[in-house]
Amino acid sequence: MSVSNVLALVLGGGRGTRLYPLTRDRSKPAVPLAGKYRIIDVPLSNCINSGVQRIYVMTQFNSVSLHRHIRRTYRFDAFSGGYVEILAAQQTNEAMAWYQGTADAVRQHIKLLQDSDIKQVLVLSGDQLYRMNYADLLATHEANNADVTIAGIPVNDSVSSAFGIMRFNSTGRVEGFLEKPKTANELDLVRTDPTWIEQAGIQAAGRSLMASMGIYLFDRDCLLDLLLKTDYQDFGKEVFPAAIRAKHVQLHPFDGYWEDIGTIASYYQCNIDLASSKPPFELATPHAPIYSRARFLPPSRVDGASVQGSLISDGCTIGAGAVIENSVIGLRCQIGKNVVIRNSVVLGNDYYETPERIEVDLSQNVPPLGIGDGSIIEKAIIDKNVRIGSHVKIVNERGLTELPDDAQFTIRDGVVVVPKNAILENNWKPSFSST
Repeated sequence: MSVSNVLALVLGGGRGTRLYPLTRDRSKPAVPLAGKYRIIDVPLSNCINSGVQRIYVMTQFNSVSLHRHIRRTYRFDAFSGGYVEILAAQQTNEAMAWYQGTADAVRQHIKLLQDSDIKQVLVLSGDQLYRMNYADLLATHEANNADVTIAGIPVNDSVSSAFGIMRFNSTGRVEGFLEKPKTANELDLVRTDPTWIEQAGIQAAGRSLMASMGIYLFDRDCLLDLLLKTDYQDFGKEVFPAAIRAKHVQLHPFDGYWEDIGTIASYYQCNIDLASSKPPFELATPHAPIYSRARFLPPSRVDGASVQGSLISDGCTIGAGAVIENSVIGLRCQIGKNVVIRNSVVLGNDYYETPERIEVDLSQNVPPLGIGDGSIIEKAIIDKNVRIGSHVKIVNERGLTELPDDAQFTIRDGVVVVPKNAILENNWKPSFSST
């Protein structure tokens, strides 16, 4: 199945407020993932591994680091005809406003879809973790002569209120859609016979609802028709329901790992899961790797530390007596002696400090980049370029779920988050800590 006539549009996301403060200085797709990647690497890698080589990434908020990462990483051979290009929000004579939604973002660049050789348009989210061969999606689309094909994943009742749920007939043609159903009556309206799920080659395992994954494949002319004849602003809330009423919308069932990384809780858990001894999503997959920027960093040095169930990225130094358990350690992390890190995500540093710079900082009582001797970190996310002194304790001892932001830390979804470039001096503890 050839994907040579497929154009991919990756939606760069909105403000990412539910991932704040990780999105304070960057867009959501630019947030680091699994130590050495960024979230945007996932859909772009899926495209490349599927043979989709014409890709646009649509951006708007805090997009400088995202632009830099894409520009440095995704450069195709000059003779391949492939590209990954950034479509930043802009004001033009035709559109004076910024993107008003996902569909409006595509509409503002509608001319790019009108190349004669484009047959299908693949619309992807920039904030999900999964591995999919989009050629399979195209095969479902063409086998059913569909106008639109949407990827769906079976879920159970307990998580249904977080998704749009689809109702479809015995052939997989989508006939209805309900956004975030909550009541039993609403769920019954869109419930799927588990036998159908089993016949699709997926173990139902008690799941009887088919959730939209936000992955759409449109016939090019169908998408142009839906966008040019309406003022719809959002794919999930407006374009997709309208397509169900007027077009042939087909379900493509999927049952691999899939996680929407839209909140601090989901981001934290996703990273912790990736570090486990039996991760639900395997990063080391030779036939479908996740790509990222080549950084030419040295191997990490571990000096008599205990490391269990963790991911350690390139360029790190881990001191003697350190204990690291169930954690992700990002690039260039400098971890002192007798440090304890448990159930945490440490995003690392963008650069190394010189010995001269460290000496100047210490003379001004500023800790160097990294984590000082004897510090303890539990169930936390430490953003990039954070300076943590010696004997600092970052532990949510009171089990708080939320705590308002401040310059040094916040608590979201029960996870302590230390924002980018924060400085925690020697012996620092959160103000709510017990003595």
